[in-house]
Amino acid sequence: METAAHWQAVTAGKTGIRRYEDAALSNTPFMASKLDPAQWQYIQAQTRSGQSLTAFEQLASSSVKKALATLEEEIDMRHTVFILATTKGNIELLGQVPDERLLLHNSARLIAEHIGVTNSPVVISHACVSGVVALQQALRLLQAGKYKHAVVTGCDRFSRFVLNGFQSFQALSDEPCRPFDAARKGLTLGEAAATIILSAQKAETTSGQLMSGATSNDANHISGPSRTGEELAAAITRALSQAGIAPHQVGMISAHGTATPYNDEMEAKAFEHAGLLNGPVHSFKGYTGHTLGAAGVLESVMTLEALRYQTLISSVGYEDLGVPKPINVTRTLQPADINYALKTASGFGGCNAAIVWGKE
Repeated sequence: METAAHWQAVTAGKTGIRRYEDAALSNTPFMASKLDPAQWQYIQAQTRSGQSLTAFEQLASSSVKKALATLEEEIDMRHTVFILATTKGNIELLGQVPDERLLLHNSARLIAEHIGVTNSPVVISHACVSGVVALQQALRLLQAGKYKHAVVTGCDRFSRFVLNGFQSFQALSDEPCRPFDAARKGLTLGEAAATIILSAQKAETTSGQLMSGATSNDANHISGPSRTGEELAAAITRALSQAGIAPHQVGMISAHGTATPYNDEMEAKAFEHAGLLNGPVHSFKGYTGHTLGAAGVLESVMTLEALRYQTLISSVGYEDLGVPKPINVTRTLQPADINYALKTASGFGGCNAAIVWGKE
């Protein structure tokens, strides 16, 4: 789906989450946001080449091609780095192909070759902060003068492996996820690929500016987040400081917001520690589910659209506050004066990340 179509769905409050009954993926019905057969046919047709690309690699390549097609001027691939953010890659092919074929750096190389990037690609596989960390890495490479452009793609497919993993945690909801809501039951999984192209120099038309980013770790639990939110707050505070802005200047917060009990509570506490209780907050996962390695990039794309249209995104599924801190969750799509937006993410292993986007 194109960016414009995604934004149109947001303005209509339309979610991509559906109920599925598919014995090939699960023995029981499940909620998910998945690409439909027609979308896969388009992706496969768009990525036909002499290379043998897997479905995961086709999905990522298709996203990059769409992003490149939106540029008014072609970028010089000799001065471009390709960065792939993913958590699982080709994991559903485990046992079906040689193990070497599953290595993420091989996928990144094939995708880079397919889109014409000649420099060695970079892989960021850091749980569910992968997309946000990939954008941070791109920013640092550009600031260091290593490259003139960075193509950042987040991609993860929906698979039985992923679904069964979250089922084993009893983390999935039997209804569309409801981030930050008192009646939330857990997360909903999704699949997606999203691409953002960053350049060291300002183009004639840009969507926004990536100003800063920071990371932290809870050192708390292999899957459970911090109980205090102090660690995510530390990443947020550093990111805001690097961007040179104060908490009250943040006009919108795109939260991780998985709709699990502990994640949402932790984020609410982190926002309080960082002085952001008044900042308008939403979670995009009510629209697309949790797209894992793609989430940070996909949700940043929508953050850029919100900056472009100066509009707060509503948090689909939210009705009543269900976290211990009085965060300002956006209930309806509404116009607003947004100069700076914060994107946060957290993941297994206690990892946290935050980036700041500025209006062009």
